[in-house]
Amino acid sequence: MSKISAADVGKLRKATGAGMMDCKKALVEAEGDFDKAIEILRKKGQKVAAKRADRDSSEGLVVAKVNDDNNRAVLISLNCETDFVAKNDSYKELANQFVDIALNYNSKDEFLKADFDGMSVEEKLIEQTGVIGEKIEIGSFEVFEAPFIGSYVHGGKIGAVTGLSTNSDNKEEVAKNVSMQVASMGATTLSYKDFDPEFVKAETEARIAAIEKDNIELGRLGKPQKNVPEFISRAQLTDDAIAAAKKRFEDELAAEGKPEAIWDRIIPGKIDRYISDNSTLDKEQALLDQDFIMDDKKTVAQYVESKGAEVVGFKRVSLS
Repeated sequence: MSKISAADVGKLRKATGAGMMDCKKALVEAEGDFDKAIEILRKKGQKVAAKRADRDSSEGLVVAKVNDDNNRAVLISLNCETDFVAKNDSYKELANQFVDIALNYNSKDEFLKADFDGMSVEEKLIEQTGVIGEKIEIGSFEVFEAPFIGSYVHGGKIGAVTGLSTNSDNKEEVAKNVSMQVASMGATTLSYKDFDPEFVKAETEARIAAIEKDNIELGRLGKPQKNVPEFISRAQLTDDAIAAAKKRFEDELAAEGKPEAIWDRIIPGKIDRYISDNSTLDKEQALLDQDFIMDDKKTVAQYVESKGAEVVGFKRVSLS
């Protein structure tokens, strides 16, 4: 058997990411055969992967990639067991190699079968499980298309992409800022108009039940009770509901002795506050109806409109 050179070890390390001693041992066992050494390391990875299959892999990295035309993007998470591994430069490089490949596929299953330097992505994950000594896997896989897309990743833990309908002059700024909003605040839908009525009904009943339960305990302790909301979404604020609220405000102003001539200056503000107080679900889950993180005097919709843009969709991936 020929002597194992440092160059041979370096070549194997570059190909697999394995440690120097593991590469040297594999080359010795393979009697210098490079392909056989790779197979030895791969089998080691399979053994480690089998042993750690039940381990929790909730740490890792979220990475995003937008194509050169800014009309297609992918978000993936490369999950591992510990934050220590996720912070390693070689792990970050691996995540970026994966996301470059992922941009060309429409599903996680297709991506896992894709080529990675002569092996599949799935085989590469198994190999790297052996190299790293931790379970690693692709967690989330989200593909998104729109006329123009911007992205934002926060600390490698949360990533978001936002699609705009037109190439406005401020497209890069708007897409990035709204992606930051999505990453920071989370959202499940674009607008309250997209909520399913049954979802809103069930959510309303659950929230009211929770508040009433809390109020029983607060009452027992002699503490002020929480307000039970009439509604939780603008989806519930029909013309009749707004008209009824307006009538209550008029009655209150009349009872206070306020001149009817000034009601038109007072009631619009009360209506705005009423809508705001009764749309908590929208602020939590409907992107365009949230307060904009960079200017809480505007909603996201108002910010986007002020820039001459229109949001058509978004995707978000988080490790937690």
